[in-house]
Amino acid sequence: MIEMELLGVQVELPSNSPLLLLRETSGQGRVLPVVIDTPEAHAIHRGMEGIRLARPLTHDLLVQMLEEFQATIARVVVTELRERTFFAEIEVTLAGKNHTISARPSDAIALAVRTATPIYASEEVLTEAGQILEAHPADESSENDPDELLDEFKQFLDDVSPDDFQG
Repeated sequence: MIEMELLGVQVELPSNSPLLLLRETSGQGRVLPVVIDTPEAHAIHRGMEGIRLARPLTHDLLVQMLEEFQATIARVVVTELRERTFFAEIEVTLAGKNHTISARPSDAIALAVRTATPIYASEEVLTEAGQILEAHPADESSENDPDELLDEFKQFLDDVSPDDFQG
C-alpha cells in the first residue's frame, strides 16, 4: 500500500466531470486521477474546508454514527481498477475487531477528510492508472503546489484517451 495525499477536487471542462486528485506522499510522486460524481465532489470539498451544515449530510451522519458506536476508521484504500471503475475499502475498528467495508473511492475519501484518516492506494492501481507529472526545473516549489499540479494534470487530460487506461 502506498500512502496518498488528497490534492483536491476539481471540475474538468468541457466534460463537467469532477476529478479527485491523489498524489503519493513519497516515492515517484505519482498522481492518481479518479473521476467522481458531483455530490461526492461537493462532499469532499465541504470536508476539506470544514464546512458544517445545520443538519448533517450523509457523510457527516456516518461520521456521527461511527463516533456514537465508538468505531474508528483506520484507513481508506483505493484497492482496484476494474473496467475503468475504481474500488476502495474502508477499514473500521469496532469493539476491538477490524472490519473492511467496500466503498466507492469518493465516499471513502469523503469520510477520510472528515476524520483525518490516512488514504492509501494499492501499487497495482498506481501502476495501472498513476501518472507522473513533469516537474518544472525552473520552479521547484511547483512540485508541492496543488494548483500547479492541477494545471499540469489538465494538460495531461488534454492528451489522454480512455484507451490509455486499458491493460
